[in-house]
Amino acid sequence: MIVARHDLPALNAPSTKSSAASNAEKLFLNTSAPNASLKGLTNAMATVVLTFKIMPESPEVDLTSVEKQAKDKITAWAGAGDTRTEIEPIAFGLKALKITFLMDEKKGGTETLEGQINTIEGVQSCEVTDVRRAIG
Repeated sequence: MIVARHDLPALNAPSTKSSAASNAEKLFLNTSAPNASLKGLTNAMATVVLTFKIMPESPEVDLTSVEKQAKDKITAWAGAGDTRTEIEPIAFGLKALKITFLMDEKKGGTETLEGQINTIEGVQSCEVTDVRRAIG
């Protein structure tokens, strides 16, 4: 629903009020949700930083092979970008593979990618452990 604000002058209309009030009104008009949707500004999406935790089936699974295959699938799905890999000790020699990467928020959910990583030989599970919006 779009709500019109008739009590504020139009953005480019001359104002008889003080300059500070006029600037405040312009700021309000430029940042209000109805005006943002009219200008198409609500479609702006961000970059997301995601971390996947990949659990192998056993301590004998070659994590370097799993890492390479998972990164290939991530790159094919999210595009080329920065990635970081970390090995996290779990228990009794079992180690988890954590991969952090960037993705465009427009992609939406990661269920498809998680399913693709789960098909890698030696992978027991893949889950998202962290999601953050990148600023700047």
